[in-house]
Amino acid sequence: MKIGTLAVSTVGLRKGSAGTSSVLLGGKYLVASRALAEKVAASFNKMGIVSLNTHLMEGEALRLYSSLLDKARQLGPVGPKETGSKG
Repeated sequence: MKIGTLAVSTVGLRKGSAGTSSVLLGGKYLVASRALAEKVAASFNKMGIVSLNTHLMEGEALRLYSSLLDKARQLGPVGPKETGSKG
């Protein structure tokens, strides 16, 4: 298994402001991995970590994976629903 280019991003301090991002590992797809990490952080309002390893061109990969992230965000969480504590 290959890790790919690993990027991390934090959320902006104010709503709508840009956070900071950095590539931790790798050298290919620098722009796409940082952009996706920033989008993850902004979408979920939490730190985002993205590992990108693909055979697509960088621009095409960014468009495709960004749209997949949008679709996943619209669908909402998958898995068991959380219920209130009974303790």
